[in-house]
Amino acid sequence: MNQSVISEASSYVKKQLKETPSIGLILGSGLGVLGDEIENPVIIPYSEIPHFPESTVSGHKGQLVIGTLEGQHVIAMQGRFHYYEGYSMEQVTFPIRVMKDLGIESIIVTNAAGGINESFNPGDLMLITDHINNMGDNPLIGKNDEELGSRFPDMSQSYDRELIQHAEECANKIGISVQKGIYVGNTGPSYETPVEVRMLRLLGGDAVGMSTVPEVIVSRHTGIRVLGISCISNMAAGILDQPLTHHEVIETTERVRENFLKFVKEIISTLR
Repeated sequence: MNQSVISEASSYVKKQLKETPSIGLILGSGLGVLGDEIENPVIIPYSEIPHFPESTVSGHKGQLVIGTLEGQHVIAMQGRFHYYEGYSMEQVTFPIRVMKDLGIESIIVTNAAGGINESFNPGDLMLITDHINNMGDNPLIGKNDEELGSRFPDMSQSYDRELIQHAEECANKIGISVQKGIYVGNTGPSYETPVEVRMLRLLGGDAVGMSTVPEVIVSRHTGIRVLGISCISNMAAGILDQPLTHHEVIETTERVRENFLKFVKEIISTLR
């Protein structure tokens, strides 16, 4: 990744900012509604930002929303990029590089995921404690620019323990029950087979999705602290013996919208 390319994109965004954001948000399928809560927003479509890909997935608006949320200056991605859309890992994670260049210190990554852990239910919110990269690729493959991060970044605390504890305290405060677990990142776009789900359970996975892992790897490479939240939008294949659809994913995220909004807003309002 070339620093000049990153700087070109971040400079374009900076010119439109009223305040410098310190918290980044990546809003997954059906969860972009949080971006609509941002006050005094500056909205920048991805298509206008130099070198940005464009989001092609239903439920992803494809724009940056920058402004104030619960008294904090934030930048939110309403829609992300996925490997299965045909983008390279470098393109998928490019917005993280830009956020770092804009001064982002902490990022909240959200996604809709299939439940592997049979004690979970659709609609549960899960704090990600760690992940399994099952994508067969890594966004850091290739020449490393030491200005951007270490050649061999440590991933022993991919998801910041203090942020997880903070999120748990916020959940208790507002009376929302949350799960904790391991997120498995697959490439998609096909859903997993029942046998694959059994395999992922044996490996220690609690939820599975098609995003997040590349973004978290690059966040850690750049030194950004990460909090990950999965909305369990459905149970993974073979558990309930019913077909899986993207419509079900969007339907479930809409159902838990109120709890999701309340939870993330509480986390942000008290984040220091």
